[in-house]
Amino acid sequence: MASRSEAHQRQLVNYVVGADGNPLTVSDLPPPNTKRWVIRRKAAVVVAVGAGLLTLDEACRRYRLTVEEFLAWQRAIESFGTAGLRATRIQQYRG
Repeated sequence: MASRSEAHQRQLVNYVVGADGNPLTVSDLPPPNTKRWVIRRKAAVVVAVGAGLLTLDEACRRYRLTVEEFLAWQRAIESFGTAGLRATRIQQYRG
């Protein structure tokens, strides 16, 4: 269960601007049972956490991610934009 401060903070942020420039709400995020992580879904989760729509802990629990996996997505976006999230191109961006 979320602490009082987490619940209060989440109530203050009802939506954020997504990676595509459109409003993004919790209901717009990928479903918790997502198995196929395309660029758009990864970017939505990173934006949601960065803007305060979800906490890092909530995102990791919701999507069964490790903190390291989420941080790798975040670093890829910071370094290479959303193209850095391509699983088929990951070797090009490492190094």
